[in-house]
Amino acid sequence: MLILSLDTTTRAGGCALLRDDRVLREYTGNVSRDQAERLPGDLAALLEQEAVALDAIDAFAVATGPGSFTGLRVGIATMQGLAMATGKPLIGISAFDALAMLASGERIATWIDAWRGEVFAAVYENGQLIGAPVVAPPELLLEQLQGQRTLFTGDGAAVFEARIRARLGEAARFTTPIAPPLAGAVATLAGQAFRRGDRPLPHAIGPIYVRRSDAEIAADRNRLRSPSSGGQDGPRTVQG
Repeated sequence: MLILSLDTTTRAGGCALLRDDRVLREYTGNVSRDQAERLPGDLAALLEQEAVALDAIDAFAVATGPGSFTGLRVGIATMQGLAMATGKPLIGISAFDALAMLASGERIATWIDAWRGEVFAAVYENGQLIGAPVVAPPELLLEQLQGQRTLFTGDGAAVFEARIRARLGEAARFTTPIAPPLAGAVATLAGQAFRRGDRPLPHAIGPIYVRRSDAEIAADRNRLRSPSSGGQDGPRTVQG
């Protein structure tokens, strides 16, 4: 079983090749170049390094988000094209699930940078997702985690590490590295799904979150801050 995976949920992103249950090689992208420019070359170089032909791939995998709208669109479209051209399935994997798989702890907070002072966040307990993922300012999320020993991971946790430590103290722990590359984990989870018999058609894959326009966000915040709304922003559920 060969799985070729791609992650574009972060600026760097990356790609990986999995044979059976082992990641053969994982590339991290060059942040100095746009993903749309370097993706074809990165994928081709990965296959060349491992002497694997594109038509030998059994299934393709892609991180479906959350993350940058542009990055998700480019990544999903790239892998849809490859899957359609070869007639192979395309398996979508949540970046939250990939982060949680790479961490080890009873309670794991997966934070992905959502910009504008917010993070996409999900909490896992004993490997299971607890509640719905949300997008919110760190302060609101930390208030809910107060007093609970929590392992943080993801580029959102890296951005707000100092704030997390200041608020939670010794109850906060962090993975090493805090923001690990995800393409290998995406390939591993896709391989597990493939073994279970999952064979999604390429066109069925879509991003699990699309950031609304600045105008929509501003209008929503103005509504929430109006006297009738109580004047506070709260966590918003990540839409799929």
